[in-house]
Amino acid sequence: MTVKRLVQLDVDSTFIQQEAIELLAAKAGVLEEVARITAAAMRGELDFAQSLVARVALLQGLSEDSFVQVQQEITVTDGAADLVTLLHQKGHYVSLVSGGFTNILQPIVDAMKIDFYRANTLEVVEGKLTGKVLGAIVDRPAKADALREFAAACGVDLSNTVAIGDGANDLDMMDIAGISIAFNAKPIVEAAADYAITEPSLRTVAALINL
Repeated sequence: MTVKRLVQLDVDSTFIQQEAIELLAAKAGVLEEVARITAAAMRGELDFAQSLVARVALLQGLSEDSFVQVQQEITVTDGAADLVTLLHQKGHYVSLVSGGFTNILQPIVDAMKIDFYRANTLEVVEGKLTGKVLGAIVDRPAKADALREFAAACGVDLSNTVAIGDGANDLDMMDIAGISIAFNAKPIVEAAADYAITEPSLRTVAALINL
């Protein structure tokens, strides 16, 4: 009998090529400030949750119309869609976890029929971003919690899970997964992973996990 797997991927700069918050920041005219905070957080120099609060605060007043504009600017990473299709064809499961935002990523989740998904949600009041995140922030521990929860939900042992990411906030989920893959990752992440992909494509994942 084929062992069922759950493959969980980070979204920004892993499943998609962009950082969604930076696309929003460009619309708000605060890209330089946001990018500086993002880079420090991904290197592990700043607590992710604190950095997210600081970055989202800079988006206050931005129109929710920017969500649609940003969705049109997002490019799914080469090989990502094929990987999802292959996993589903073989009876496996796919989850996405993101420090980014449901407001932007929901169409991708729906179109690809992603099995499980967790991300932050930007608060919108009267058509404008308030500069706040709704509910608990999806940070480094939350990504690991999501992997445990999703694996239990689909009956997959943690030893049969795969976690793929690029930043420091992916380290906890990569630590508990059966296989961890660093994708064009920061040095701290690459050093901790079982495998490292250093090309701009997810096409080699299937071979690495023996699909």
